[in-house]
Amino acid sequence: MRTVETRTGATLPVLGQGTWEMGARRRERQRDIAALQLGFDLGLTLVDTAEMYADGGAEEVVAEASRGRRDRLFLVTKVLPSNASRRGTMAAAEASLRRLQTDWIDLYLLHWEGSHPLEDTLEAFALLQRQGKIRHYGVSNFDMDWMRAVEAVPEGAGVAVNQVFYNLHRRGIERNLLPWCVERGIAIMAYTPLDQGRLVRKRALVQVAQRHGVSPAQIAIAWTLRLPGVVTIVKSATTEYVRENAAAADMVLGAEDLRELDDAFPCPDHDVPLETV
Repeated sequence: MRTVETRTGATLPVLGQGTWEMGARRRERQRDIAALQLGFDLGLTLVDTAEMYADGGAEEVVAEASRGRRDRLFLVTKVLPSNASRRGTMAAAEASLRRLQTDWIDLYLLHWEGSHPLEDTLEAFALLQRQGKIRHYGVSNFDMDWMRAVEAVPEGAGVAVNQVFYNLHRRGIERNLLPWCVERGIAIMAYTPLDQGRLVRKRALVQVAQRHGVSPAQIAIAWTLRLPGVVTIVKSATTEYVRENAAAADMVLGAEDLRELDDAFPCPDHDVPLETV
């Protein structure tokens, strides 16, 4: 698995697994665990979760899937903005550590901007880092104004990642945010690369996929990985799709492929607000 290194020294696999909605339904718990574990076996050792997902249930699923494998994994979780005061961040991290059944979190993110001062959240992140409870920290769903605010905060230089909504159909970050982050060594972590399944039915994507003998989903994932400094997370709870996702990390799209996809899904010709899910 290729990797991306951030300005803080974090080394992230370029493709990882998401956990949105995992842990929400008990009858699906073993299926979710099996899917994550297969992904680990196939090299998808980065797993992204959050205290918000299923009210902590997703973190508990990750804990079960990670049993006996923790040292080989890169665990990412997030604190809710409503919890992101200095004291609240510390308490939220401790709760996530308990649910994840681990001594450390590899990457801890502020889920989106909120009302608590950014300085307080990042100070708490830095303290958790000094205590060895997190290895690296970052943000999620931050547009340019908020990223500039991050850089103005003393602990802002420690921000390693900005996790954002990015796929063929949502290319607004390419105008400013993506190059700004990559230039500074801040990795972009793209979520929802299939645009919640809408992309896989698009004609241009199907045509490129047929030429390569792969699925449209694999092309959509591979496209997000074409640029340096970008990591992608994709969620799947079925073994068939986990295998497809893992194979996408090794795909290389040619100039003709990229030209066709650019024509079908052009980058906006004007600045647009950061989109979220």
